[in-house]
Formats: sequence, C-alpha cells, structure tokens
Amino acid sequence: MSLKSGISIFLCFLCISLQAQVTVTEYDPHDLFAPHVYAQGINEYRNSAGEPGIRYWQNKVDYQIDAALDETKNEIKASVVITYRNNSPQALSYIWLILEQNLFHPQSRGFEKNQTEGRSRYVDSRGGFRGGYHFQSVKLVSAGAETEADTLITDTRMQVRLAKPLAPGAELKLKMEYAYTVPEYGADRTGILNTKNGKIFSIAQWYPRLCVYDDVRGWNTDPYLGAGEFYLEFGDFNVNITASSDHVVVSSGELTNAQEILTADQLKRYNSAKESETTVVIKSKEDITNPASRSKKPTLTWKFKMSNSRDFAWAASKAFIWDAARINLPSGKKLMAMSVYPAESAGPKGWGRSTEFAKASIENYSKRWFEYPFPSAVNVASNISGMEYPGIVFCGYQDTGESLWNVTDHELGHTYFPMLVGSNERRYGWMDEGFNQFINMMAADDFNNGEFKLAPMDGQRIANALTSEQTENVLLTPDGMKEGNISVNLYFKPAYALMLLRSHIIGEKRFDYAFRKYIRDWAYKHPTPWDFFRSMENSTGEDLYWFWKGLILENYQLDQAIIDVEKTGTSGGVLITLKNLKKMAMPVEVELTTMSGKLIRKTLPVEIWQNSDTYVFRMETAESVRKVVLDPDKVYPDIHPQNNVWQGIK
Repeated sequence: MSLKSGISIFLCFLCISLQAQVTVTEYDPHDLFAPHVYAQGINEYRNSAGEPGIRYWQNKVDYQIDAALDETKNEIKASVVITYRNNSPQALSYIWLILEQNLFHPQSRGFEKNQTEGRSRYVDSRGGFRGGYHFQSVKLVSAGAETEADTLITDTRMQVRLAKPLAPGAELKLKMEYAYTVPEYGADRTGILNTKNGKIFSIAQWYPRLCVYDDVRGWNTDPYLGAGEFYLEFGDFNVNITASSDHVVVSSGELTNAQEILTADQLKRYNSAKESETTVVIKSKEDITNPASRSKKPTLTWKFKMSNSRDFAWAASKAFIWDAARINLPSGKKLMAMSVYPAESAGPKGWGRSTEFAKASIENYSKRWFEYPFPSAVNVASNISGMEYPGIVFCGYQDTGESLWNVTDHELGHTYFPMLVGSNERRYGWMDEGFNQFINMMAADDFNNGEFKLAPMDGQRIANALTSEQTENVLLTPDGMKEGNISVNLYFKPAYALMLLRSHIIGEKRFDYAFRKYIRDWAYKHPTPWDFFRSMENSTGEDLYWFWKGLILENYQLDQAIIDVEKTGTSGGVLITLKNLKKMAMPVEVELTTMSGKLIRKTLPVEIWQNSDTYVFRMETAESVRKVVLDPDKVYPDIHPQNNVWQGIK
C-alpha cells in the first residue's frame, strides 16, 4: 500500500469517526414523550386538576406556650398545651411528635451521620455541651384531669400511645413541661450570637411539634437529620415569653401587650412606625445601655398570638436596636416591617436598610402573587446566615448592601413556600427553596428601580453544573443528597426550570395565572410534587411531563446540534438539519445571519422531538447564509454549545 493510499484510507475512517461522534445520540423520544402516569394517583382528596379534592382534609393543632429565657444558663424552660384535632376519616391509635432539639444530642442520628461538617452539626464553645429536650412531664388532659401519657422517644421523634383511639372529629390535649440548652450554633437554624452589648438568642425548633398525618403517607415521621427542613400542621398559637426586662423580644406573632412592656417613649415610636412609610427607630443604639429605656421590673412577659400558622419562632436580646415601618397591602390592610440588630450591624450600608428591604419585599410579593398573611414581618440579625419562619426570619448580622437585600428578600419570600403553601420540606426541599429562589429573581429586578437587578441567566454556561453526573436529581430528599449538591438541586435548578417555563416555554401571562392559582388552591394546605405538576399543566393547557421528567424527576442533559445546512435551489433558502444528542429535549430558537448581516429568527416547539431525534426544516432568505445559531440568547442548558453554530454555505 502506498503512503498516499494509506493517508486516504485514514482520512476516510477519520471522517466516518467524526461523523459518528456528531450523529450518535442518546435521545429516545419514546422515553421522554411516552404517555405517563404520575406516582401519586388521584382520588376524592386530590383531584386530576392538581387541586384539593372535594373531601380534602388535614388535621389541626393549636399551641399554648409559656416560656422563660435564662440568659445566664442559655436555657429555655417551657410549658406547652397542645390541642390536636383529628379531621381525618381514620381513628388514630397514637400520635407522633417531632423533637428537633434532640438533633443536638451527641448520640443523635444526625450527629452520627456527619459529626464534622454538614447541616446536622452544631458548634458550641462550652465544654461538655449536651443538647436535646429534658421532659419533666408529659400528660394527657381530659375534662380538667391530667394523666401520665404513654410515650416512647426515638431520636427526634416521640410517640404518644392512646388507651382509646382518637376518633374522627375528636380532639385531645397534651400538656408537656420541658427544658433545653440552646446551642451556640444549631445547624444554621437556631443559636446564640455574642455581641459587645450582650447575647442575641435566635430561638427555633424550640417546642415539641405534631408530625403531619396526611392522606398520602399517613404519619410523616422522617427523623430530623439537619439538611431536610420541616413539614408541619397549621393551627393557632398563643405564646408568652418571659425574659429579663432589658431584653427586646420579637416573634412570629402579633404583640398583644405592647402598652404593658414598652416605655412611654417606645410605645409612642412603636405606634408612629405603624403609620410611617420610612423607618422609625423604636429602641436606639443609645437606649441599649440607658437604664431609663427599660422597666424597673426584673423580668417582663411578652405576649404574642398567631392564627393559622405552621410554626412559631422568636428572638430576644438586650443588645437589640429596634426599628420599624408600615407595610401597605393591596387590600388596604396595614401592618409592620421590623428589624432588630446589634450596634455592630447598624449603619446606612448595613442593617439600617433592613426594614426598608423587608417592607419592599413584602409589598412586592403581595402585589405579584398573594397578599402577605401574617401580622408583621421581622428581620433578626443573627449568627444564623439565613433561616425562615412565619412572620420572622434570621439573617447574617454581618450582611450589608446587596447581600443583605438578597438574604432578607429570600427568607421573607419563604412566606409563600412553605409557610403558606405547606409542602413537605423534609422530603421535597426543592418545592420551597426552588420556588422561592424563582420569585426572588423577579423581586431583585423590581426593587428600587433595579438597584440589585440580576444579570440575564446564561443557560449554556451553567448547563454542566445543573446536569452533570455528579449533580444527582432534584427529587431526592435533602438528606439523601450530597451536601455539595444541595444549593444546585434545591435552589438553583428548580428556580431556573420555572424561569424557563415562564419566559421561554409557556409565556409570562399563562404561567403567572397558573402559579397564582396553585398558591391560592394550596394556601394553608399540603401539596405534593404531583399536585403541582397537575396544577400547572391544567391551568396552562400544556402537557409538561417531558419537562418535569428531564429537569426534576431525572437528571437528563441537553445537547441540540446543527448537523447540516444546505442551500435549496436558486432562491437562497436553506434546509437545516438538527439533531438531539442527549436525553433531554427543549424548544429550539434558530437565528440565521445573511451575508448582508440581516438576522432572521425562527422558533420551533418542543414537539419537533416527539417522535424523532432528527428534524429538518426550511428557512427562507433571498441571500446566501453566513451563519446559523441555535439558542442565540443562551437560555437553554445545552452542555455542548460548540455544535450550536454553523458558518459558511455549501
């Protein structure tokens, strides 16, 4: 064989090899577009349109809590009376409660799972710290009489076994006396910040809470391991918190005895803030060390109430600066945005803008999606970097400027997911974090004429981060994900998916109608992922299973390529051949550039991929074609954008 012949054969094989690399595909339209059945069936409790069914039910739980803070011991002592109503059609032989503080016991499952890193860890400088509940008594209350309850504690759960099953429609009362030591840093959700003027206590997961009993899984008793958050019943709260008289206490609920615990000057400023569009200081930096700014009594009891809430959290400190302003809701209702923070955090570039941010955030979300449902919105400067509860959030005390806006808006955005739309965070963290991250994207554009406006999202640049083999899939439980994947899978990827639906697949008008309806339908209720999928599909009129499957149910990748561009006849038109090379599919945006620089665009629906991995179409132009580009705006998560561009003409 001559050298020339050998080279020719080699080049021939190389050509075939390169062609195979271009055209070999993993895409199977019968996988992505096959008729589907969602994992959760429909029934009289949850209907086929993704709405609560005609016999939807959920149980109700009310809490009466009297608590005291011992700042010296870092201890909470409390008594709680829980009233639990069984609205289910089943008699209940036992009830389950979740005891999240038990995570901070050194033999807890969460601690053993990851002792040195991750969200289950706690940090405490005190030697021999042992967290967890210490129960003095657990009693059932009936007709004024109290009897010892038959209980069994397993890690972060308590089972109360009933001598007589709780009948449908019946109630029981459970009274518990308990105490626990607050960890200095508890899984980035509760803790103690030491400041120059005293400790700031951010108190959460601080009372025994009823597990949800629902029509999907029965008792939801997943242990608290740290990464997975919460799934809670709705009910009413009456909470009394006793602390040293030099402390300010803020909480989820409405303060009902301001005139009893505030000085005359503070009460005047507090009432003034209720009517002010700008921030009013209720307790100043100078007041922190001024004995005249507090009662002469050794302690004060702050009284709060909260209706139809899934949770209750609070904060207390003698180091707080306290300011507030009025929030205006679309209905005409007025309420208060408030901030509490140490002197170290004050200033116009720091927490001096916190109340402005909180007010703007709540007013914006109330206008866009659903009116804010709680009596106030409180932002607490804390050693917790960002955590949400109904009506109150904990944010990093060192945050300033844009970072303070972002964390404040994000945590208050959780008002809607999951504080209002009460999904199961322990299992489906993406339904609160991702949905919230999505509405945050628009809020950043809305605030103060775009002061913190986000840059357009580049889907091609982030594609590998979203869909690599290491990323896992969104539907995994938070505790089942690698720690490093939580930010992508719970926050960014579902937010990006909703942005794609709204801006490029469904359109803003149809999407916003559907999303608002989902919020309205499931406010104060417990939707599952399948309810959400059905709700969006029915309201928009689109079969979106291919979309949920590619981005949420599976971790599919997208690679759409230009295979060929051929001139047709003498008119200048071209035939363009596209190929889908990976398992995901998306609509296609094509931009053609003529020799004179004219741009011609064509949008192709996702249905071009329903029955084939290859699509050929014609674009008309009187000129020769210089360039063809797929996804010129880079909105889709294409992992190999190099094959999205064709230049020249045959």
